[in-house]
This record gives sequence, C-alpha cells and structure tokens, in this order.
Amino acid sequence: MKTENIEGLSLFEINLLIQQGGRFVMFPNLMTKIKSYTIYFIRPDEKTYKYALKHFLKNIALGWRSLPLRPSYISKSLFYLTIGGKDCTQNILANLKQINPIYNPNLYCLQYV
Repeated sequence: MKTENIEGLSLFEINLLIQQGGRFVMFPNLMTKIKSYTIYFIRPDEKTYKYALKHFLKNIALGWRSLPLRPSYISKSLFYLTIGGKDCTQNILANLKQINPIYNPNLYCLQYV
C-alpha cells in the first residue's frame, strides 16, 4: 500500500490535522487482478473528488475488458466516488504509532535555545 500526501509531516502533525478533520482515505482499483490500494491523506480543507475521479476513470477505462462484470465494478467505483472513499484513518494511525514512537524532546537541550 502506498500512502500519499504525508511527505514532511511528523506523527504529531498528522494527529493534529486529524483532530481538525483530516483523514486517510482509500480508493480501490477494482479492475486489476491484484487489488492495489492507494491511500491518500486528506487535509481538513481538502476535497476527495480529485482523487476519486482519477480512480473512477481508471476503473471505467479498464472495465471495458471484462464486459460481463463491468456494471458491478463501475457501480462499486461510483459508490466510492460518491461517499468520498473508504475511511481507514484508525488502521493507518495504529500502524504509524507502531513504526514511529511518541516524540519526547530533551528539555534540557531546549532550555538554551
């Protein structure tokens, strides 16, 4: 899984943005045999349609190959487009907390700054 839009953000900043309304959203690529997911961090003032539309158009373009299953795949893709993606914030935060422990600065060194 690939996570987009968190470049340069620490875990503290991500938690702060999530408290303000940010979230991690996933748009599945339904047409591929290998289910690949791209997870986007949506900031509080950002809309999800620019990411959802890209995946919807990709699913429509690849859907012409599998003609019998095309209507179900396109309807699922349209569903994810309308609801704004599948929210996976809690799972990603749990994984990030395991990888990146809580930052505890050395206050003695910060005294003289």
